[in-house]
Amino acid sequence: MFHFLKKKKEPVKELNFYSVAKGEVISMDEVNDPVFSKKMMGEGYGVRPMSSNVYSPVSGVVMSIFPTKHAIGLKTACGLSILLHLGIDTVELKGAPFDIKIKEGDKVTPETLIAIMDLNKLAEAGKCSELVVVITNSADQLEEFTLSTLGNIDKGEFVATAIAK
Repeated sequence: MFHFLKKKKEPVKELNFYSVAKGEVISMDEVNDPVFSKKMMGEGYGVRPMSSNVYSPVSGVVMSIFPTKHAIGLKTACGLSILLHLGIDTVELKGAPFDIKIKEGDKVTPETLIAIMDLNKLAEAGKCSELVVVITNSADQLEEFTLSTLGNIDKGEFVATAIAK
């Protein structure tokens, strides 16, 4: 009856990010690609993987999987769009080193196995295996990003926090 007296739920504005693989977390400016390191695509971080399993950096919904399997787009409840990029300059490999374990529309969490990367195939092709996590709508939707963890880390460990506008 008195619904107008009820408080509206505040939308979720804070988002935690987690390591997408066992490896070394690096700041965006250390990523081996100027498009990422100069933050042209947005704020984020990189992981130099020590294992083949790649997990979701956040809780969200899979919006897109590139046909070449080298990148996956996620949408979060707070409106941030996340790109998980598998390796550097890997688009030309046409998906060969990647076994994608999810599909568009799937709900994912940091416990969700997203892909398995063949690190040997990447090395044989002369490609960097760095994983890049980017908030692609940083300019419009990101108020603050804090990278809290650098260095060696296990998959699923807390890495950063974002505050959406």
